[in-house]
Amino acid sequence: MDDKTNIVDQEVLTVIRENYTEIFPAEKKVADLILRKPQEVVNYKVSELARASGVSDATIVRMCHHLGYSGYYQFRIALARDLGKNHSKGLEIKDPGDAVKRLFEDFAETMIAIGKQFDQETVCTCIDLIKNAGTVHIISMGNTTNLARYMGFRLERLGIRSTYSELPEYYINHINLSDKNDIVLAISKSGTSKRVLDGMRLAKEKKLKTIAITASAQSEITEFADYVLISSGKQEPLNVYKGYSYLNEFVIIDALLNFTVNEELIKMKRADRPELLLAESKL
Repeated sequence: MDDKTNIVDQEVLTVIRENYTEIFPAEKKVADLILRKPQEVVNYKVSELARASGVSDATIVRMCHHLGYSGYYQFRIALARDLGKNHSKGLEIKDPGDAVKRLFEDFAETMIAIGKQFDQETVCTCIDLIKNAGTVHIISMGNTTNLARYMGFRLERLGIRSTYSELPEYYINHINLSDKNDIVLAISKSGTSKRVLDGMRLAKEKKLKTIAITASAQSEITEFADYVLISSGKQEPLNVYKGYSYLNEFVIIDALLNFTVNEELIKMKRADRPELLLAESKL
């Protein structure tokens, strides 16, 4: 375990086998489970793997560090990559037309599954909070910042003031200076983004109402959110490449925006004026 420079380029199961004798006894319990059931373990959050192995969350993280990974998240992504690579070998699309049709059917099934799992009262409450907020502070990190910008832009076109930034220094400032009728809406697919969690902690200290959009019902972000909207529709194996898709989160945002439209508010605040001004520059 001396040379960790190219750890992410190595097969995870090979790394475990080669370094098995050097890790601690408690960590070997985790390693044994991973070697026996990699396809199952790859879908576990750290707490789930800890329970299944009979060890603590800290032991999981220590094992990953001892093997050379920055943490469990990097370890899990590397394992998902390996399993996905092996699974895809030899696969080919025999009927492109049927494959395209099936893909869109899968999208539709996922959207329906997301809609069915929502509690109507929770969704209606979230919509009311957004409609009546002084300012909606939308916070996110990494790939989800595009969703925050999209939602913030749309809200402002509906006459609802919002803040959104990819920089945590900015959105934490906004939350720190918030008023009592403001709300915080966090978007985090994993539910474990540290800077987003910092923003949610501050929001709770400020006694602001909070909403979280996340794919993980068991993640830490749900502990800080008053209302949680789960974006995972169907149970699917972790796929490192599909993990870059934010279609589910986008659909939830669009659903909230759809029910937030208030023609009277738009007219009163002249929220449509920017589009009329910008129209002069378009053909």
